[in-house]
Amino acid sequence: MKRIISTLLLMLFISVNAFAQTENITGKAKEYYEKAQQGDTEAQNNLAYCYYAGKDGVYLNYEKAVYWWRKAAEQGYALAQYNLGFCYANGKGVNQDYTQAVYWYRKAAEQGIATAQNNLGYCYENGRGVNQDYSQAVYWYSKAAEQGNAQAQNNLGDCYYDGDGVTKDYQLAAEWYRKAAEQGYAEAQYNLGYCYKHGEGVAKDYRQAVEWYRKAAEQGYAEAQYNLGVCYDRGHGVTQDYRQAAEWYRKAAEQGDAYAQLNLGVFYDNGYGVAKDYRQAVEWYRKAAEQGNAQAQCFLGHCYHDGKGIAKDYRQAAEWYRKAAEQGFVDAQYRLGECYYDGEGVAKDYRQAVEWYRKAAEQGNADAQFYLGGCYKLGDGVSKDDQQAFEWLRKAAEQGHAKAQWYLGACYGSGEGVSQDYQQTIEWWRKAARQGLEKAQKALEELGETW
Repeated sequence: MKRIISTLLLMLFISVNAFAQTENITGKAKEYYEKAQQGDTEAQNNLAYCYYAGKDGVYLNYEKAVYWWRKAAEQGYALAQYNLGFCYANGKGVNQDYTQAVYWYRKAAEQGIATAQNNLGYCYENGRGVNQDYSQAVYWYSKAAEQGNAQAQNNLGDCYYDGDGVTKDYQLAAEWYRKAAEQGYAEAQYNLGYCYKHGEGVAKDYRQAVEWYRKAAEQGYAEAQYNLGVCYDRGHGVTQDYRQAAEWYRKAAEQGDAYAQLNLGVFYDNGYGVAKDYRQAVEWYRKAAEQGNAQAQCFLGHCYHDGKGIAKDYRQAAEWYRKAAEQGFVDAQYRLGECYYDGEGVAKDYRQAVEWYRKAAEQGNADAQFYLGGCYKLGDGVSKDDQQAFEWLRKAAEQGHAKAQWYLGACYGSGEGVSQDYQQTIEWWRKAARQGLEKAQKALEELGETW
């Protein structure tokens, strides 16, 4: 949930192929200029708009826009005060100066300009030009929100959602999101959808979540497009439809949403909603991975390791596993441990293997627990310790790891790391045999035991 600062009032698309020219005013701007010279504040404000947008008889010139807004602002013209604050906040025609931005926003805000009130709230919330003060942020957001300003309503909803400057209250957050959403404000539509999806401030309702996500998604809001894709992917609030999921993931992915890029990669990897295409999978994994998405980094590592969609390259695999592992991604920690144990892409190093196996094992990864147990059993990278070997094998076995179940049974049979107990041996071998582990099946048959 993030707050938004208002853009320039009545902002239009501007031409960027011209910056300034010798004074040669024509058209509507000429009318404004003649009145502005006489001190007419409305004309000064309008002339400034012309210069800011490069329209109606003048070329784009931010400095002249600031000049005329300042003329009007110093005479108390509220819109000009707001616009001058905006120029200071964004470094348009003046050096960026948040203190000056706050000064002019405040003057406009005190005259009731809602966008100025919203932007002043934003400055307080983020400590720009003033000391950070969430209570003041809420005060000014509320002023603007009560006038119907959609951005402020959304921002106020965020404050209630996060508990910034007010007691956390999901119900009030949802109410303010709804007010903004019903005005067509895309971020609020997304936020309201999120509330419905998670049952925060409203009863959980996937259909309502989909409805609001769709409204925002159709306006191009990337997070909503991604989440709408998730709904189609999982059948939440809509009939499961991988093709629709892929379409929405693509829209968000093309806007740079890392989660959507990851999921689109998964779809290409598995042929969900699109033709299976490993090269496309690699492309989208890479985009997400380069943004720091740990799961995508790990999956890209898999592609390099297995040669899927790209030439096999163990060194690159290890590098991507490391990036994800250092972020705590458990499967990457286990895979990096494998690289060190086998010397794939890195120099063989049992101590490093143990370090990464342990990190993954402590997060509950059964493969890592199994191999860490193996390291203790063999003394690879650690001192040989049958008791530790038994403990890690047991953790993996209890998660259903068939090989760990086999070796755990063997520990009970030999009394290594645990008191000898043949009945436990039979029980663990049966668990492994039922998962299809042939040596467990054969061992039980030789003992005359069923499985």
